[in-house]
Amino acid sequence: MDEADGRRRLPPVDAILSKNELTEPIRRHGRLAVRRAVRRVLQDIREGIGRPSSDPPPDLSVIVRRSQEILERDHRSLRPAINATGILLHTGLGRAPIAAEAVAAVAEVAASYSNLELDLDSGARGRRTSGIAGLLRELTGAAAATAVNNNAGATVLALRALASGREVIVSRGQLVEIGGSFRLPEIFEVSGARLREVGTTNKTRLSDFRAAIGLETAAILRVHPSNYRIVGFTEQPELIELVELAHAHGLWAIDDIGSGAIRPDGPPGVEGEPTASEAIAAGADLVLFSGDKLLGGPQCGIMVGGREAIGRIEVDPLMRALRLDKMTLAALEATLRLALDPAHARDRIPLWSMITTPAAELELRARALASRLSAELGLSAAAVASEAYIGGGSAPIRPIESAAVAIAPPFPLPGGESDFAAALRVGDPPVVARVRKGRVLLDLRTIPRELEPRLLDAIRALCQDRNSPADGRDRPGSI
Repeated sequence: MDEADGRRRLPPVDAILSKNELTEPIRRHGRLAVRRAVRRVLQDIREGIGRPSSDPPPDLSVIVRRSQEILERDHRSLRPAINATGILLHTGLGRAPIAAEAVAAVAEVAASYSNLELDLDSGARGRRTSGIAGLLRELTGAAAATAVNNNAGATVLALRALASGREVIVSRGQLVEIGGSFRLPEIFEVSGARLREVGTTNKTRLSDFRAAIGLETAAILRVHPSNYRIVGFTEQPELIELVELAHAHGLWAIDDIGSGAIRPDGPPGVEGEPTASEAIAAGADLVLFSGDKLLGGPQCGIMVGGREAIGRIEVDPLMRALRLDKMTLAALEATLRLALDPAHARDRIPLWSMITTPAAELELRARALASRLSAELGLSAAAVASEAYIGGGSAPIRPIESAAVAIAPPFPLPGGESDFAAALRVGDPPVVARVRKGRVLLDLRTIPRELEPRLLDAIRALCQDRNSPADGRDRPGSI
């Protein structure tokens, strides 16, 4: 096609903006934003016209659709994605999705004023954590509780409030890297407490802790190595032994269980992970854990324990810098209320549901989805056995039986299955999958049934875009 003729065949911007399909996007994003998106699409098409491999310009409906895709993709940098990796607590994908009840609670308090720090009965100033504190006491058996923005913040605050300028004894085998290069020794430096390492990487005995206690000792800290395991020739004291030793010398006993569950039945199906209620029963003065891991709630660092320990933490000036906002508090409270009834929470907290869904049910879904992809889009798709993992530092070596749909790339790609996975990742919605043995795997343990239509739409759009005229193969992220 003649280059000039191809350019003349492109519709004017105003003609595109007048299409009914863009009425709602204009209302939502504004006419200027929609105009910019349309111009970007037209510019991509113009740059492709005249090349040896170029196709005729796409029709108006394709231009409208691509403009809508740009608007949705660029409207916000943080976008909902489909997690097809089989990693339930995927840090890169935001860890635990929260329950519908938590979402509703966030929306309600975000859209209006609330009694965040107002006691409605007395009219006096109230405590913003009073609602969650009562629920945490009921769930764990602790005398007091509070929460901050994440568990790293909780650790800094606990060390600062209880041991600033003094020593805290920790087993050398528990000097973990929390993630993102945040290491426990660095957390100590920020807190003002001094780290006293004892034992060796694989073996630390109670006698090592006892020998390290001196006039400068303030606490004994046990840290759960959530994201790794040392197996074989190993030894660590039990928590109750550390608690008894600490209390015999007038020291604080702190237990950082990281991603640990709140109690043995929450969530179900997770054996061997420490729980907050068990640590409180063992006599720990303070227990720390994340809210967005095995609890299945929003990101936060939860602290439960004795009144004196929590009291010192809550009056520390750093508490204000790390405090929770009203939306996180609303989501956390809704999640904790669900956790009071584990049988009900199993159906309502997404993470708990993903953990406990029978593999046989996932296999049936995988077969149905593979059949539909094959019949509707002509893809080479098959149901296969898979292994999922909780992730997020929880149960790192224990797989969960799962099922996946394996898809071969539907058209030739320079990078084969890797390019196909990349194209899914930049689609709408983004689909993050695994690649194995020449195929892309969509693990259904992390894809709720209600998201299957959106997953199908993403794959369908990818195939249609590839087969449409002037498919924009030179655009970034295209295939």
